Amino acid sequence: MSEPTPALPLVEMKSITKDFPSVRALDDVSIAFRPGEVHGLIGENGAGKSTLMRILCGVKTPSTGELLLRGEPVRLNGPADAQRRGISMIHQELNVVGELSVAENILLGHEPVAGGLIRRAQMEAKARELLDGIGCRIDPRRLVKHLSIAEQQMVEIAKALSHQAEVLIMDEPTAVLTQHEVGLLMTLIRDLRRRGAAIIYISHILPEVLTICDRVTVLRDGAVVHTYDSLAGVTEHDLANQMVGREMSDQFPERPPAGEEIVFAARDITVPGRVDQVSFAVRQGEIFGFAGLIGAGRTELGEAIAGLRKRTAGSVTVKGREVHARNPREAVAEGIAYLSEDRRGTGLVLGMNITENTTLANLRAYSGLLVHPGEERAAAERHVRDLGTRIGRLGEDIATLSGGNQQKVALAKWLDTKPQVLILDEPTRGIDVGAKAEIYRLIHRLTAEGMICLVISSEINELLGLCHRIAVMRDGELRGVLDGTTATDRDVMRVAAGVERTETIQQP
Repeated sequence: MSEPTPALPLVEMKSITKDFPSVRALDDVSIAFRPGEVHGLIGENGAGKSTLMRILCGVKTPSTGELLLRGEPVRLNGPADAQRRGISMIHQELNVVGELSVAENILLGHEPVAGGLIRRAQMEAKARELLDGIGCRIDPRRLVKHLSIAEQQMVEIAKALSHQAEVLIMDEPTAVLTQHEVGLLMTLIRDLRRRGAAIIYISHILPEVLTICDRVTVLRDGAVVHTYDSLAGVTEHDLANQMVGREMSDQFPERPPAGEEIVFAARDITVPGRVDQVSFAVRQGEIFGFAGLIGAGRTELGEAIAGLRKRTAGSVTVKGREVHARNPREAVAEGIAYLSEDRRGTGLVLGMNITENTTLANLRAYSGLLVHPGEERAAAERHVRDLGTRIGRLGEDIATLSGGNQQKVALAKWLDTKPQVLILDEPTRGIDVGAKAEIYRLIHRLTAEGMICLVISSEINELLGLCHRIAVMRDGELRGVLDGTTATDRDVMRVAAGVERTETIQQP
């Protein structure tokens, strides 16, 4: 029996090249996306994925090349034009308006109107319908600025679906979602595929790519290096090797045994409505992780320890010394640093350059009466070198970097303060497989040098591969502490979902 003829592409991008003043971001890229297909697009940070998709969304125009939609050449006149033609995108960097409600964000630009007035009840009902469709229970009337990053991501997904797109681009849609929400999204993708949509799936989480995608294209240095028309027999290892152009060794470093001395202790940390009397302790040389579903309180706990969120009860002890951090400035002075999960919203200052962002949290170290720019540049160069950050020059705007390289600058900013305690909230969000391995090795090195590293992550496999122990939270409570060397993702999920509760160990 002959093989069925593949469906004609909904979208073709032919010989796309994109030049910027200092770099060629895309070099003669040709790719086609078919209806009823999930097409994976993978590559390291800076490979050109986001630039290619911005061209498809009308945000950027190619230097050369042609875009065909349903076989007809088109020239997109901005994102609104792309949406009218049935192309929509869920951005990796959240594109929400914090001062507007959930419903207003989802239906922004196409609100139901009668007599010149917005029909608010109808708008909220439509938003509720879209949220229900993805299994999300957020109140459409809530202001987006009060949502967690994961909840904002679900709002972004609902907003993209509101356009009823035939071509839907998903750029790292699960980076901040837990396994439960990822499962809901995968069900949605399968439903969209059955309806005949063309879905372009960009992700650094390779097991997801292999699970959900029909075909996969790998970009490297702005060019297509391989397209897998079938994923039968393809492994994560194969994809990783194509992405980096070399053989990838084991991603997680070997965990050295932790000591017995308690170097960090939190007792009865309480944030009203968010965190309820959470206590835990960390041993010398131990990487301590936090897991939990959306709304579990992991981020709020980290923010409370770092002085970003007011706590009404509780104490923190670092190496036998009780510390009091009522705000971020006091936390830094006490040796506590917090890497935000939202690098563009709170982790970096867009509009500032790489050097300025790197030294911002430690500016007093580079100033007397005036700031010493030479010392700032030297520090920024050192961090770029140590973290392997890919940049053009130190003076370029942070917004010009890829997401993964922005994350490295955000991390460098806090390492520059030389903290005793480093809280890393989603440290590898939007970072490619090669850079992830570098971050994991860095965390191991910092821990071996005596730094206390607390890791909050929505990727259970990341916690299992990296951490000595994993604290599992639910509804603001710590429900159990698991041994990272013996626990499974199933064990973590059972505690996170409230199916069972374990006995916490090594409490202060």
